Amino acid sequence: MEQKKHNDRTSNRFLTFYLEEEVYGVHISDVKEIIAMMKTTPVPKTPKFIQGVMNLRGNIIPVVDMRLKFDMPSIPAHMYTAIVIIKLGEKQIGFIVDKVEEVINVEEEHLSIPPEFGSHIDTRFIKNMAQYKQKVVMILDLLALFGEEELTMVQNLSKTASEA
Repeated sequence: MEQKKHNDRTSNRFLTFYLEEEVYGVHISDVKEIIAMMKTTPVPKTPKFIQGVMNLRGNIIPVVDMRLKFDMPSIPAHMYTAIVIIKLGEKQIGFIVDKVEEVINVEEEHLSIPPEFGSHIDTRFIKNMAQYKQKVVMILDLLALFGEEELTMVQNLSKTASEA
């Protein structure tokens, strides 16, 4: 079933969002929902990019500030700030973004691999570059965005918080 999903019409559909002036995208099949910014509970001894955890309808979900994850300055939440709930395996993670844009459908010929910037710039978390209208959208590889150790830690936050 999962294989079919990536071969039909949904294969090149992405939810796009902004961080500063940059447009990023995630595969629509990885998105569970989009919610307005809500209060999070900080978790001690976690990396700075982890905002904390939130209780969403009884589920404890770790929340990542994507600005901090990408070494951008943090800004206070505003009217357009949103949390995109992403499914990674059996777990869910909330990504705080500046503004959710739209769901786009990108034809295969408008997707390309990211350019090489040399060994000092890490672009492993960018799966593709999509040309859409007059913009370039960086399609994120969610598993590569977090190292295995980080991903395990973030996913374990929901267990720890729900057991507390």
